Amino acid sequence: MMSEELEKEITAKLTKKGVEVNDSEAVAQLEAKGFGIKEDGRLILKDFEALYLMYIKKLNVVHRGRSVTFNEMVDHALKKDSDAWTRFIVYRDLRSRGYTVKDGFGFGVDFRVYERGEFPSKPAKYLVFSLNEGSKKRIKDFSDSINKILEMGKEPIIAVIERRGEVIYYKVDKMRFRKP
Repeated sequence: MMSEELEKEITAKLTKKGVEVNDSEAVAQLEAKGFGIKEDGRLILKDFEALYLMYIKKLNVVHRGRSVTFNEMVDHALKKDSDAWTRFIVYRDLRSRGYTVKDGFGFGVDFRVYERGEFPSKPAKYLVFSLNEGSKKRIKDFSDSINKILEMGKEPIIAVIERRGEVIYYKVDKMRFRKP
């Protein structure tokens, strides 16, 4: 589990680009585990990654000379993205199950998920959409995205956060109905 693999708490700065890790040892450790995007020797974490690392008590985020609380980081993320909490919940669940998770890359996909032990040697196997139970989404939007994902040879997954906070995963496939 991730919380056992990082030896010490990492300190990072909250910047306009995101949460920035500058310590080269920490950058190497986090990058090897699939966190962030390396840029000029530093690592830029997405808000959901920073929230996860804060949640497992492995990241201390500093802004203007003081530590940011988890709740303050949640508020910061929600100001930028109204779905930030949903993404964090799904990200946390996938990470706790041992998957390496990266940001999505289009088609409305929230995450690319790598089979256990395959990051970075193989491409992501799953592309995950995150939804809250009861939220409305047009099936046409899903259908177009799912067709593209299947054409790429990936498995589309819908992660639904139910009212009690549990995440339920649904594998999606195409089906055609024909007249008899």
